[in-house]
Amino acid sequence: MYIVITGGGKVGEYLATVLLQSGNEVALIEEDQAVADRLSMVLQGRYLVICGDGCNSRYQEDAGIRSADVFVAATGQDDNNLVSCEIASRVFGVPRCVARVNAPKNQRIFRALGIESVSSTEMIANLIEEEMLMGSVSVVSSLTHGDVIMVEVGVPLTADMSQSDGLLAYDVPMPDGSLIVAVSSKDDVEVVNDETRLYPGDTVIVAADRDKVNAVRTLFREL
Repeated sequence: MYIVITGGGKVGEYLATVLLQSGNEVALIEEDQAVADRLSMVLQGRYLVICGDGCNSRYQEDAGIRSADVFVAATGQDDNNLVSCEIASRVFGVPRCVARVNAPKNQRIFRALGIESVSSTEMIANLIEEEMLMGSVSVVSSLTHGDVIMVEVGVPLTADMSQSDGLLAYDVPMPDGSLIVAVSSKDDVEVVNDETRLYPGDTVIVAADRDKVNAVRTLFREL
């Protein structure tokens, strides 16, 4: 299959990696030049990285959107994800468009427009149970076939971090083959972004290669 993704952050990069490992072709549109340059070096397989705005039809066309089987909007901005999916669907006729929705209250808008959406806070709870993202080439499929698993690990109450300032999730030195996906606190569940902080007592949801799970657990015990 040929999949076009807009948004080269943690979610977009992870999704592209999984899809490429499954033998699919991927085009990834990322607006930040530095991020696009890095992705062009770290991804492996049959891929194309384009530096540009995924909401711009010109960049979508450069990505080969007319040949795409699926379009995925995976940026951290709901309005951008909505616009890019509308362009992919209505202008280029992509048969399936899926959007990441960061604020659950916005999900009804996506549904009203007929755009498949995955809510950031609902995604983790449903990820294992519902093969809803990409059918046979979904992240869920990869997880359930045993290559990658989702695990919950706790941030110790004795962790060496400030109760008020916490620790940036992106600063945690995760082992290769693992990724912090979301953080659950007493207040909410949040998909990780560049401002997410961990605090003692939080629960962290990690996607990891099966052979990396013990290393992940050890890392968090020693925080």
